[in-house]
Amino acid sequence: MAKLAGKIALITGAGSGIGRQAAILFASEGAKVAVADINAEGGAETVKLVQERGGDALFCHTDVTSEQSVERAVRAAVQRYGGLDILYNNAGGSSPHDGSVVSTSIEEFWRAIKVDLFGTWLGCRFGIPEIIKRGGGSVVNMVSNVALMGVRNMSAYTAAKGGVAALTRATAVEFGPQNVRVNAIAPSVTKTERVLSRMKSHPAIDALAKQHLVGLGEPMHVAYAALYLASPESGVVTGQILSVDSGVTIS
Repeated sequence: MAKLAGKIALITGAGSGIGRQAAILFASEGAKVAVADINAEGGAETVKLVQERGGDALFCHTDVTSEQSVERAVRAAVQRYGGLDILYNNAGGSSPHDGSVVSTSIEEFWRAIKVDLFGTWLGCRFGIPEIIKRGGGSVVNMVSNVALMGVRNMSAYTAAKGGVAALTRATAVEFGPQNVRVNAIAPSVTKTERVLSRMKSHPAIDALAKQHLVGLGEPMHVAYAALYLASPESGVVTGQILSVDSGVTIS
């Protein structure tokens, strides 16, 4: 039986990279998927790819830094499919404008906080009540290995992802009694188009990539981790940060 049969999932940042792979994978495992992304062209392409494989997907144009936009995306998923069982807060990302606490601009700091931390917070704010209505389910947040180790020249991104890690644990405690599990994935350098294009121009990312013990991860590696945390297979796993990082945090 499909691991997500009868489930309804909303995935932010699903218009490309890891989010796209997760949308395709979740749909192949029986979920109906709301594809949320700020990039309308990318989101529509993800929906097309899901449908070409026989899955059911809906595109929701979403800016995760906007309260109204995130609320509309959750509402659209619920109206289309009848509820919400899985929320994957995947949207986010670092920037070449990041640096140390004394060199990074204030604007870059707030960009990282708004996209990575506030975006995840908003997803939980509007998604969890709908999951509770269904009797419980799973929230999967996206952290990063930089939240678990010291990395130079990524102070804004590190602060934002550290906040997501803390939010994951706090939310797991808060909503466990309502049968809502909340976990996070901490990938390292993953071979998405965006990351590969930046590796040569961002010394911190390039240096980190060289520390991987078994090679750089593919988007599908992270998507499979998300599938595990979203599915009944992880039924008693909550409040955890799952590293999918080729051993970077132990090397």
